[in-house]
Parts: sequence; C-alpha cells; structure tokens
Amino acid sequence: MSALNSTDNAVRLQGDGFVLRRWRADDLDDLVANANDPAVARATSDRFPHPYTRDDGIAFLEGRVVDFSHPVFAIEIDGAACGGIGARPGALERAQSAEIGYWLAQKHWGRGVMTRAVGLFAPWVMDSLALYRLFATVLETNPASARVLAKCGFDEEGVARCAVVKHGRVLDVRVLAKVRRSL
Repeated sequence: MSALNSTDNAVRLQGDGFVLRRWRADDLDDLVANANDPAVARATSDRFPHPYTRDDGIAFLEGRVVDFSHPVFAIEIDGAACGGIGARPGALERAQSAEIGYWLAQKHWGRGVMTRAVGLFAPWVMDSLALYRLFATVLETNPASARVLAKCGFDEEGVARCAVVKHGRVLDVRVLAKVRRSL
C-alpha cells in the first residue's frame, strides 16, 4: 500500500478522547468494521459505498479513493480507526479554499466526538494549507452534520436545491463555510 508511505506520517493531533492521524495499512480491519454501516453510508458521498467491503478498504488505503497527499486522517478512539476526516484543496484561483468531509462509526455518535474532531481539525488545516475558506456540503437528510459544523464556527451560506440524487431520491445540499479574510 505505497500511497500511505508517500505522506507525512508525523502529523498527529491529540483531541479530547480521540487522535487524528494519518491512515495506516494496518487500519484495514478497523476501517471495514466501522465503515460497513448503512447509516454511515447514507450521509456520505457515493465514494463511500455500502456494503463497505475489504476490497473497498484496500482501495481507500492504497489512495485510489482519496488523495493521501491531502490532509486525510483517521479518527482513532481507544487505539482503533473509527472514522475519518479530511480536506480536499481547490486548485488554481480556488487554491486557498478546501472542502472538508468526515464520518464516524455509529457507535460513537451522540458523544460530541465529531464536534471536537472538526473543532480541532478545521483551524489546523486552515493554517497548514493557508486557507481563506473551508467549506462543507451536507445532505438535507443529515441535520446532525450541519449542527456539528455550526458548533465549530461554520456559517450556513445557502442551499443547493436538487443538487444530488442519493438512493433514488433527489436531495438538497446545505453549504456551510468557515472563512477568514487574512492569513
């Protein structure tokens, strides 16, 4: 799994009850066990399949799903990779903007873990990538994610109506962003 070896594995952000760190090849079993949940897949991009198979985990960890040169971290709780958080930077005139995405195993929902993880990751990634804007798109069916972002200082900018089709349903997408005018 060479894609993981090409990143700076020294990044480790210690949170309250979790650690954000680079994904490792030995995360495969935890990744598959925690990602293979229809409730998790329901709120994420279709890049996140259900069922989530061992082959899906291998493809992810080999860098065939996301670009591991970007800040893409595992959320580790009690020694296990239980979720993920990352940012996908823009290009050209949007190079100082990035999209944040995240997921967490359902067994950890409702405990404030994701709010604390986003609260730790967002300022770190904005500083590390010299971003003026960090934004997220949230499916209308996932109000909990919008609440997480709001608690972390993201403002709702609007709604992209009929923006996606997920499981045969046409859905609106909420756009939330955290911005700063200077670095």
